[in-house]
Amino acid sequence: MITIQAVYVLVGALFVVFAVLSVRDAANPRRWTTGLFWALFALSFLAGDLLGDLGNGVLVLSMALIAGFGGLSTGKVATSTADERKAGAASRGNALFLPALIIPLVTVVGTILIKGIELPGLSLGPWVLVAPYFETKQATLISLAAGAVAATIVALAIFRQPLASPFQEGRRLMDVIGWAALLPQMLASLGAVFAVAGVGKVVGDLATQFVPGDNLLIAVAVYCVGMALFTMIMGNAFAAFPVLTAGVGIPFLIQHFGGEPAAVAAIGMLAGFCGTLMTPLAANFNIVPAALLELKNRNGVILAQIPTALIMLAINTMLMYALAFR
Repeated sequence: MITIQAVYVLVGALFVVFAVLSVRDAANPRRWTTGLFWALFALSFLAGDLLGDLGNGVLVLSMALIAGFGGLSTGKVATSTADERKAGAASRGNALFLPALIIPLVTVVGTILIKGIELPGLSLGPWVLVAPYFETKQATLISLAAGAVAATIVALAIFRQPLASPFQEGRRLMDVIGWAALLPQMLASLGAVFAVAGVGKVVGDLATQFVPGDNLLIAVAVYCVGMALFTMIMGNAFAAFPVLTAGVGIPFLIQHFGGEPAAVAAIGMLAGFCGTLMTPLAANFNIVPAALLELKNRNGVILAQIPTALIMLAINTMLMYALAFR
């Protein structure tokens, strides 16, 4: 059976390749420490469950020391010039978008096939020829990994590049992003730590002091804006959700005002995603595109998204007020 562990091994193996390529890059003045950084990151995927809490803690601290003391450096990768990329884009036309479209397509189709189809009055159950071979609880992540592999194969066929090309370009991108590549994992873990530490209760106590007990609109605004702000601090709406929901969402909106839990949770998460658009800590959304597009301003993506994020935050606040408390 293919489980989430297979995805971890795949990602870990990829970072092992990045580590080896970094060490072999004689043009990188810090090739050994850069290679060690990516090797430690690979180890967290390949053997994180075997290292235990202490081992993983030492691993993370070691990576922080390497990055903090300037151990990461951008290597030199032989790549195409801007003119060559323009010429290639002109000759291939819309076929350029095919690898990018394959990833969501495979993810959606794979998730449906693995989990099965549930319709009102009709239960087809898991797809009998597919589901037994996959871990259904992790269907989306497994399908996403499969989509990335499929897109890479198709891209190699379309662009007729050597097999080493995606690994070299991937390493170049990771060198540009640097330590920020770790933020999604670290910040998601931080949300769990905050929840266990009782930060949600502290937030709830503060809200009790400053939110009028009979003003629903203010309570909704505190929850939605708080979700956006905590997401900006933690870089991940999933990390902010347990903290704000435990502190404000459940005791105020659901228990006190009688809000519909599903609506409060769903719209609250969307409010958190508005914060994702406005923070550099959401590296995979805001820093990676800036690196891919080679923007002069590292925060250019964030600056372009702020107006939309603020408008959507206001809309989500109004939607929760109008729909979650009938």
